[in-house]
Amino acid sequence: MATKLTRQSDNHTSQQNEHPAVDLDLIAQGVRMILEGLGEDPERPGLQETPRRVAEMYAELTSGMREDAAQHVVPLPGDKHDEMVIVKDISIASMCEHHLAPFVGKCHIAYIPRDGRILGISKLARLAETFSRRLQLQERLTTDIANTLFEGLKPIGVMVVIEAAHTCMTLRGVRKADAKTVTSAVLGGFRTDPRTRAEAMALITGKECRRARWRTRRQLYRSTNGSAGIKGRRREWQFLSTGFVGRREG
Repeated sequence: MATKLTRQSDNHTSQQNEHPAVDLDLIAQGVRMILEGLGEDPERPGLQETPRRVAEMYAELTSGMREDAAQHVVPLPGDKHDEMVIVKDISIASMCEHHLAPFVGKCHIAYIPRDGRILGISKLARLAETFSRRLQLQERLTTDIANTLFEGLKPIGVMVVIEAAHTCMTLRGVRKADAKTVTSAVLGGFRTDPRTRAEAMALITGKECRRARWRTRRQLYRSTNGSAGIKGRRREWQFLSTGFVGRREG
């Protein structure tokens, strides 16, 4: 199943520059027909400019269909780095191709350079932006970003994680307002080495940072205060939770 999705993604990516220019007039005609189908009058004052506005909105939200995402994957000349690179919490907004409804969320991109080749960090955000500004599936969006980065930069490994809320599920249908969809694409070293994959996920989620902060606070407290007795344990818990502790009793 995963292989099939990748093939569809490759075909989708290869056709990205074959889309004709947006026909705003044709979209506007369609919007007028929708308004009429809803029983509205497209000529009433509040709706006269709506077809044009909607046409321009769809042109903007699908602008990535007419851009080559691979143009952003160009290594920085003269700069090298051999350790993991992560850009997380990249805001994305895309269009579900099943309902033409937006889905909005965050994209996290990690890669391990090969031979020191790196990208400008803004290029990773632009890569996510270009692919998200299309009629998409979240699964395909995740795979598109990962494959393009992996093929263009040829790093040791690539990991892409996207978490998003889909209005086609939160505003209609089952109407689960708090539901989020999480997808991932893992290539190269991240797929073959579980420890590297776990390290990247910990850095993306921040769980490892919280654990390290907790350990540091415990060591600091016990080195100066000890933890004997119930009061001592309560004060230690307060310090671990907040980084502060109240005035000593007695």
